[in-house]
Amino acid sequence: EEAIMRIEPEYVDQLLRPTFDPNAEKHLIAQGLNASPGAAVGKAAFTAERAKEWAAQGEDVILVRPETNPDDVPGMLVSKGVLTQKGGATSHAAVVARGNNLPCVAGCGEISVDTNRRMFTAPDGTVIKEGDIISIDGFTGEVYAGAVPLVASRYEQQVELITLLSWADEIRTLGVRTNADYPEDARRAVAFGAEGIGLCRTEHMFFDPRARDAVVRMIIAETDEERQKALDDMLPFQEQDFEGIFEAMDGKPVIMRLIDPPMHEFLPSREELVDDVYHLKLEILKNANSFEKLDELRAELDEKERMLRIVEGMWEVNPMMGLRGCRAGIMYKGLTEMQTRAYFQAACRCAKRGIDVHPEVMIPLVGVVNELKLEREKLEAVAKQVMEEEGIEVPYMFGTMIEVPRAALTASEIAQHAQFFSFGTNDLTQMTYGYSRDDAEGKFLLQYVERGILPENPFQVLDQEGVGRLVKMCVEEGRAANPDLEIGICGEHGGEPKSIDFCHRVGLDYVSCSPFRVPIARLAAAQAAIRNRAE
Repeated sequence: EEAIMRIEPEYVDQLLRPTFDPNAEKHLIAQGLNASPGAAVGKAAFTAERAKEWAAQGEDVILVRPETNPDDVPGMLVSKGVLTQKGGATSHAAVVARGNNLPCVAGCGEISVDTNRRMFTAPDGTVIKEGDIISIDGFTGEVYAGAVPLVASRYEQQVELITLLSWADEIRTLGVRTNADYPEDARRAVAFGAEGIGLCRTEHMFFDPRARDAVVRMIIAETDEERQKALDDMLPFQEQDFEGIFEAMDGKPVIMRLIDPPMHEFLPSREELVDDVYHLKLEILKNANSFEKLDELRAELDEKERMLRIVEGMWEVNPMMGLRGCRAGIMYKGLTEMQTRAYFQAACRCAKRGIDVHPEVMIPLVGVVNELKLEREKLEAVAKQVMEEEGIEVPYMFGTMIEVPRAALTASEIAQHAQFFSFGTNDLTQMTYGYSRDDAEGKFLLQYVERGILPENPFQVLDQEGVGRLVKMCVEEGRAANPDLEIGICGEHGGEPKSIDFCHRVGLDYVSCSPFRVPIARLAAAQAAIRNRAE
């Protein structure tokens, strides 16, 4: 126990990842947010395509973007690190980077990224052009011009860590699961000691290039028949990934969260479509004498204008609080039914092969008990139908994500229709504070911390007085109404030591975090058990 208490949990990261040589000369040019730990050196690439091109040639690449979106993921995955001008600790870039062990500096508002000219300018006037070497430190959020020498972790340190974590596992009472969206994530997390999946974000599967066309057709469908055909085409992609995840998690629970983001995220952006329409009209003017070419261009223009009308029709003032989560499941006929069918088909077929499956379905963004009742009744019927068709029964659970403050305040009602709660503390923090998380971290939150207005960034360290009070109330009232209720946390706070200590004290069953933070969570959970036992 003494050995466990002497180790800082964050030190575990440094044992597992390369760091910069502390004695090396460095040219610091900017400071951003330490969004994903690790150190990386490489050529600055300003598009995902260029990153892939250079990586294929064996070059080390740092992807530099104003902010990332799902289309950038292929470029992120081949890069050594990611640098963004906008965004925060829970931005797209940060979440993808943490899930894939990529160093990331996000929300680096000090730099000005010009994607057209493929360069960025630092506060001291340093200009970094595409192809220039830069170094980023995901531990500190620092950005350097040129190559800073790296220091790899030693094998001896890793062996010592394995021993330490085995001691921690004997002491902790809090379970440690992982947030994993793909089979490879799940396998990696198990290697790090994860005891299940606390969050599988199913929408990430929709960004697979093979499934993208069907996803778009589902969203823009004008008839039930068109939508159902698109959903039928989407199902195999979901089922395939679910099977891989169940295989990796043999004997362990897997919580599948139904689709959560606003639908417009799966479509081209309005700005992109306006630009396409403008350039197509120019092309039509240039090819006025070529009738064959004109027909082709006009057909393409008609399709782009149709898509633009759809995107503009889906526009919302505040999409993160609009038609998403369970609301989308209720309004888009057949969508969550398809996901549930794919999930249970995968579970049943794995069970037939001798894999011990424990599927759990999480309904997101519930704020009113009737949303949960409606979705659970509908989806449980699908689950039972699939098990009947497959001729096998598997143990399963239905629950909800607690991320809307009203859900926490009405926990006693909601717990009567749920078998588990999982706190989505990223959104719960956002809605409790009234902060748009990406805007806040980019505009004022870091200054709030520096000036002492806030003690810490609440998106990195759970706010125990406000958000934590909601969590504690929800746990107490939920368990009073349903003593068998399983309760965990799946926001990024699930891998942060102070937040883990709080989770232990309020009686959660488990925490869930990105695969590479699982060792940190195991150690922090043991320290929480020792610390609170002593008190």
